[in-house]
Amino acid sequence: MTRAILGSTKGSSSAAASRSAAAPPAPAPPSEARRRNPGLESKDDRTGGRAIARRIAFVNEKGGSAKTTLVASVAAWLALERAHRVLAIDFDPQGQLGKVLGVDVRSLRRSAIDLVLDGLLGDGSRAPLRPTAQAGSLPLVATRIPGLDLIPAEKTLGLLPGGDWAGHEGSGRLAERLRRAKELSGYDYVLFDAPPSFGPLTLNVLRAAEEIVVPVPLTFLALDGCAELVRTISMVRARHSHPALRISMVVPTFYRRTRLAHDVLEKLKCRFPKEIAQTVVGFHVKIDEAQSRGLSIFEYAPGDRGARALAALAEELEARGSDASGGIG
Repeated sequence: MTRAILGSTKGSSSAAASRSAAAPPAPAPPSEARRRNPGLESKDDRTGGRAIARRIAFVNEKGGSAKTTLVASVAAWLALERAHRVLAIDFDPQGQLGKVLGVDVRSLRRSAIDLVLDGLLGDGSRAPLRPTAQAGSLPLVATRIPGLDLIPAEKTLGLLPGGDWAGHEGSGRLAERLRRAKELSGYDYVLFDAPPSFGPLTLNVLRAAEEIVVPVPLTFLALDGCAELVRTISMVRARHSHPALRISMVVPTFYRRTRLAHDVLEKLKCRFPKEIAQTVVGFHVKIDEAQSRGLSIFEYAPGDRGARALAALAEELEARGSDASGGIG
């Protein structure tokens, strides 16, 4: 049974909700991210009991779905409450993920565009594309939250032409670039914030991920977008030999106590009986306030209903694990 943690609903509190609401420190300036040990593994190269990072893309082909809020909140919760090592990769040219995580993206010399261009070159061993870029390295930035690093985005990411980048070989370059990155073996989770439209960047994200979280606003038009995404995933699985790709969670967002929202939610439950999240996320002012200060809701207002909702959602995603038997592809 899906639970809504909204208004007056008494949701189960998490470890985040039990913390005191002391005033958080000011956001720290971005710094060089913590160095990691070599090698990103996938499910196909399990050896010697080495850890395998879960690669989860948050995708909705329309904007205004709370996608970035979910990425930032899940990443923060995993790092703060579970002490997981998390890498959040922003592939949305709007670059809002860095902003809500308290990173001044305007001051950075490297961003996701460097990662993309490295991929276009085919490997990270060639000469750096910018004077500040270290050949073969990822454009990592350490956030204010211990254990949570970011590859930020900027608007120039949206200016990349299609061409070879959009073809079969080109659309797999991000996955290959990350597979070769020595820094990634130290992470437990790699979370992608995908663009709010389908194109070469989104296709690269889908091929680099293995799980998909779909935030769905409870509106009539959002149902059509969700159906389109399912078709897109099926295409990627079939045409690009990526059978592991699946929807692991569908998250109802922007819930209101209206007949339409209720009807849309019931349709989502029927369409995605296994994937539908048990937590429905509503409107929470404190979440916006936290983001405006570059803080997670768990730091800013840990006892707020919004914090409880997002903590429950993150805990549910963590519990679902990476068992490929449970999702839709």
